[in-house]
Amino acid sequence: MPVDEDEALSPAARRLYAYAVERHAFDAAEATGALGVRAAAAITELAAAHLLQRAPGGGPDRWSAVAPRAAAARALAPLAQLARETHDEMDRLRGRLEALVPAYEAGTAHRDLSGSGGLELVTDLGAVRGLIAELVAACERELLTSQPGGGRPLETLEESIGRDESLLARGVRMRTLYQHTARYSRPTAAYVERVTALGAQVRTLGDGLMRMLVFDDHTGLMAVPDRSGAALVVREPNVVHFMRGAFERSWLGAEPFPTTVSPDAARSISDELRQTIVRLLSEGLEDKVIARRLGMSERTCQRHIAEIMRAVGAKSRFQAGYLLAPAPPGPPGGGAGE
Repeated sequence: MPVDEDEALSPAARRLYAYAVERHAFDAAEATGALGVRAAAAITELAAAHLLQRAPGGGPDRWSAVAPRAAAARALAPLAQLARETHDEMDRLRGRLEALVPAYEAGTAHRDLSGSGGLELVTDLGAVRGLIAELVAACERELLTSQPGGGRPLETLEESIGRDESLLARGVRMRTLYQHTARYSRPTAAYVERVTALGAQVRTLGDGLMRMLVFDDHTGLMAVPDRSGAALVVREPNVVHFMRGAFERSWLGAEPFPTTVSPDAARSISDELRQTIVRLLSEGLEDKVIARRLGMSERTCQRHIAEIMRAVGAKSRFQAGYLLAPAPPGPPGGGAGE
C-alpha cells in the first residue's frame, strides 16, 4: 500500500522541511539554532527523500528545499526505468512465443486431418481462466454454461461479472444452469440479478448437470473428473453438438432462477431435493457423493437423510435404501385370475 509522504517523514524532518522552504539556503547550525534540536539527522532524512539538495555555490553544508513533485520525479526515476525495462522484456517474450503460432496451427491442422484432433487437455488453472476469457471475448452469438455444485464462490463471481456484462452488452445471448441449492447463495443470487437485468437467462435443476461451457456451437469446455482446475477443450463438431444437446435437455426440465425465494417456492424446491435424495439413497450412494451431486454440504445432506429416515421409520441407511427402493414391476397382463 502506498505510504503518504507526510506520514513517511519523522516530526523533526517535517519541521525542518517547513523551515527550509521559507528560505533560499541554510546550514545545519542555522537550522539547529532556529528549531532548538539537532538538525543533522533530519537533514540526512530529507536528503534521502530527495526533498533537500546542496545549495548551488553554497559549500558542502548549505542546503535548499526541493519541491515535492520534483523530489517524487527523482525518487521514481529508477522505478520508471525498471518498469520500461520490464515492459520491453514482456514484449520480447510475447514475440518469441507468438513466433511459434504458425507451427502450432500447422500442427493442429495436421492432427485434425489425421482424425485425432479436436480435444485438448489444459491442466493449469491460470491457463484455463485465460482461455475462458479469450473465448468469451470472441463469442459472437451464444454462450451456454452449466455450473453444478450449488452457490459459486464470491471470488469466482467477482472475476466473471465484468466479463459477462461485457458479453451481454455486445448482444450475445447467455443461458446458465445451476442447481437448486444455488438459490440459497446470496452472492450467486446477486450475480444472477445483475446479469438477468442485461438479458441473461438463468435456470436451476436438482441433479444431472455436467460442468461445461459451450461457445457459439464450435468450442466447448468440460470439467475433468478428479482433476481440479483442469479442463478439456473440445473443438470436434460432433462432441460439441452432443454437449449442446445435453444442455438443452437439462434446460427444458429446469426452472427459472428467482432472485428472491418465497416460502412456497423454498418448500417446493426442498421437496424436490428430498425426492432426489431418496432416489440417490435408494441407489446406494454415500452421503458425500449425494452431497456433491446436489451441490450442498455433506452436513446438510446428512440432515436431510436423517429426516427421511425418520419419516420412513428406518433404523439404518441400508434399511432406508431398501424401504425407498422402487418396487419391481409386476408381470405383464395383470393377475393370474385373468
